[in-house]
Amino acid sequence: MIDVVGLSVHFGGVVSLDQMTVQFPEGTCGLIGPNGAGKTTFFNVLSGFVRPRAGRVDAMGQDLLAMPDFKRARWGLRRTFQTEQAIEKLTVFDNVATVYEHSDNGGKAGRTAAVDEALEFVGLTAQAQQTVRTMAPGSVASSRWRGRSSASRSSSCSTSRGGVADAETAMLGRIIRSIPERVGATVILVDHDMSLVQACCDWTAVLDFAGCWLLAQPAKCCAIAM
Repeated sequence: MIDVVGLSVHFGGVVSLDQMTVQFPEGTCGLIGPNGAGKTTFFNVLSGFVRPRAGRVDAMGQDLLAMPDFKRARWGLRRTFQTEQAIEKLTVFDNVATVYEHSDNGGKAGRTAAVDEALEFVGLTAQAQQTVRTMAPGSVASSRWRGRSSASRSSSCSTSRGGVADAETAMLGRIIRSIPERVGATVILVDHDMSLVQACCDWTAVLDFAGCWLLAQPAKCCAIAM
């Protein structure tokens, strides 16, 4: 569970988050809202990129904002970005392996086993030695999603599926939804595709005018947003 209380972020005279208060239950939760509502700012606060003016974020009993950013990563915070940062010249295996560079997973042998597990989970074992430039966009994104979620306690996810086929989007949705059960992490998903949010999330929060004003089941939130 992630408990956000009174979170405020100001950039000069611009109020990006204003006393944001919401409780994300365990499982997969959505965070939706119009452009400029503060969704990215919220993720930046969680990641340690932005220091809030006020507020508190308790994640599974830990004061997340009291940790330096590198300790948040070691604790188990994972984040994805809208633009996939895959290295085209590397193989699929090596791209996923970069996720584990700073994780405690038993050295080289443990890292290899973790990458193999991630690729098996998303059905890319046979493509492990292909270079990324030969892969469909959704395939590499899916594998790195699984890698980032490994050994995590909280995953903050912003997706962009430009050039990704509907079938790959559906596969990505299944992976996102299965992360809490597989690794025990709480997932917060930001996406403008309401069908993906409804398919993945147990609960969804609506962020607008720099504050959170509704936490409900996805169908209700999506109906309001649309």
